[in-house]
Amino acid sequence: MRTLFMLLSMFLMGCLSAQEVPPKFEFRAAWVATVNNIDWPSKPGLSAAEQQQEAIDMLDLLKKHGMNAVIFQVRPASDAIYASKLEPWSRYLTGTPGKHPGYDPLQFWIDECHKRNMELHAWFNPFRVAQRVDEPLASNHIAFQHPEWIIAYGGKLYFNPALPETRQYIAEVVKDVVIRYDVDAIHFDDYFYPYPVAGEPFPDLITFNQTPRGFGPDQLNDWRRDNVDQTIQLLSKTIKETKPWVKFGISPFGVWRNQADDPRGSMTMAGNTNFDHLYADILKWQEKEWIDYATPQLYWQIGHPAVDFELLCNWWNENRNGRALYIGHALYKSESNSAIEAWRQADQLPRQIELTRQIKGIEGSAFYSAKHFNRDLMGFQDSLQQRLYKYPAIVPPMSWIDNKTPVQPQKFKKSGRKLKWKTREPSSETDKTDRFILYRNKVGEKFDPNDPRFILLITRSSSIRLEKGQGKKEKFEFRVSALDRLNNESKLTKPVTLKW
Repeated sequence: MRTLFMLLSMFLMGCLSAQEVPPKFEFRAAWVATVNNIDWPSKPGLSAAEQQQEAIDMLDLLKKHGMNAVIFQVRPASDAIYASKLEPWSRYLTGTPGKHPGYDPLQFWIDECHKRNMELHAWFNPFRVAQRVDEPLASNHIAFQHPEWIIAYGGKLYFNPALPETRQYIAEVVKDVVIRYDVDAIHFDDYFYPYPVAGEPFPDLITFNQTPRGFGPDQLNDWRRDNVDQTIQLLSKTIKETKPWVKFGISPFGVWRNQADDPRGSMTMAGNTNFDHLYADILKWQEKEWIDYATPQLYWQIGHPAVDFELLCNWWNENRNGRALYIGHALYKSESNSAIEAWRQADQLPRQIELTRQIKGIEGSAFYSAKHFNRDLMGFQDSLQQRLYKYPAIVPPMSWIDNKTPVQPQKFKKSGRKLKWKTREPSSETDKTDRFILYRNKVGEKFDPNDPRFILLITRSSSIRLEKGQGKKEKFEFRVSALDRLNNESKLTKPVTLKW
């Protein structure tokens, strides 16, 4: 049986080699939204044990489908999904604003992600204060402490982005998390200035007239963009000065500008854009090197007449300015009874992933949102497990943060079915060994370290006991390498041969 399995595996590997082998380094993430209990917890008021079990089940499901990162919403609306002295506990945990849930959810999610060799990107909503103007808030909520910072718009509450005090406060909130938690990245989504409400101008004209900062009377929009620019610049500086290895990413709306408004824009006809309606100049943030990655939300189908997925993939890739680019996919739109024909097609999402892989420069995908992996997606989960994400992938390194490889594992040897090795501890945090990759190939088989089919496992341990095989034993070569926390890979060890 063992020999038959090995022959079948070699045959399948040979068949796949004729096609494109999945990348060894690729970002594969899912957003986990806590606002309105979209993804987790399923409802407010669950016990700590029930919340934790839901988190474990969700992470196991994401891992099963090949994910290597989670974008976890930790600050839905100036509240906290973690222990904070600055902001109250979120009502989405217990049903009561400010009530302790009995444990620290963010720490739990970090621990569980890292157990599964998954990154955790802490997702903040910077300017949102409350989902409704009449929403019950904890007594220590910032809206009560500093009402002069708050603007009501569209039935919701927002920070006034023009005030230096609000920018500094947001930076302090983020810095607090970066200091106290071992997060892999800080993540903002598309909400900067709110999406426009028809017939209701954003009420910041008084602030503009009082503090124009050199902008003329006809430059209100430029002034607003500068407010957001200053926030992003301050956040970038704060994060990098606190922990240089923590990444800073933005998931913007899918269109920067339409070409009708700017020759640099995309050939699209979007009703809203980052630049003109949300006052978020993503291209500038990349050019200034304030952010490490962008994950534009391309929540449209391939061939959309106004906002074509393929066209936008190419546009964002051409304008990434040397920063990492991942693509956001509308997992939630894939339904057999969708009103849009393209989203009734089982191959829509697989085609999108394949398309991103054809564009050099796009390094992965993120899916909105996690809960949808639990429902019928017309075979998409099977496509991930059996083909697209069949083999493990590592989040791509970022050379501008750290390009130094970690120390090669030492003294790699076998003892029966046990393989073990040692590593030297370096002086700096970025060079510290975080995980190991164990490779396996059959003796005589051509080995390629860039081919993920040879990865047996990724582990945080410096030893592994192989499961006892059944049937006739075969000779295998094993090699091990080290990964640092930015996913730079060391040189591989010399092979150890073992009958298994």
